[in-house]
Amino acid sequence: MFAQLLFYSFAAILIAAALGVIVARNPVYSALSLVLAFFTSAALWLLIEAEFLAIVLVLVYVGAVMVLFLFVVMMLDINIQEIKRGFTRYAWLGWLVSTVVIAQMAAVYGLKNFGIDASVTVVRNAADHSNTRELGEVLYTQYVYPFELAALLLLVAIVAAIALTMRRRPGFKPQDVAKQVAVRRQDRVRLIKDVSPTDDGRGDTR
Repeated sequence: MFAQLLFYSFAAILIAAALGVIVARNPVYSALSLVLAFFTSAALWLLIEAEFLAIVLVLVYVGAVMVLFLFVVMMLDINIQEIKRGFTRYAWLGWLVSTVVIAQMAAVYGLKNFGIDASVTVVRNAADHSNTRELGEVLYTQYVYPFELAALLLLVAIVAAIALTMRRRPGFKPQDVAKQVAVRRQDRVRLIKDVSPTDDGRGDTR
């Protein structure tokens, strides 16, 4: 009974956080709502004894990915008014996708025609059971190629993010990395011999 109460409480917080991501006018507030959604999802993972996934969700997504999201939001200088116009223009498409997703979830839970029985309770494992080992055995054997493909997609996303930040903008002085690497000491430093008239003629070399 207590576990069910925790589940419904975290589920309500998760739904509220997800709505906050969508309806927040400030993109920073949307990112913070997404952080709350990640924390709540980690709590739900803990309820089904998936400790490794919960810790990874907090450390990787909240501690690293969301920080990068905030950096990107700050660097791209997003036009809020343009986002509002785009949200209003494509609102019907969002409602259509949401309706399809809700219908699919209802079909999985109610009709059970996808081979998934959502009403089955979680099987409690022994105290010495390691879900990290079970996950690693499946990930690096059966799903090793999709795992490598996901890594490649992340690499492409990193390159795209760097390309977006290095784009040419009005009033922005771009950086020429090749010239910075090829710079020589003779081009940057020059020694000047300054003879002051008040000294004894030996001069002052600076």
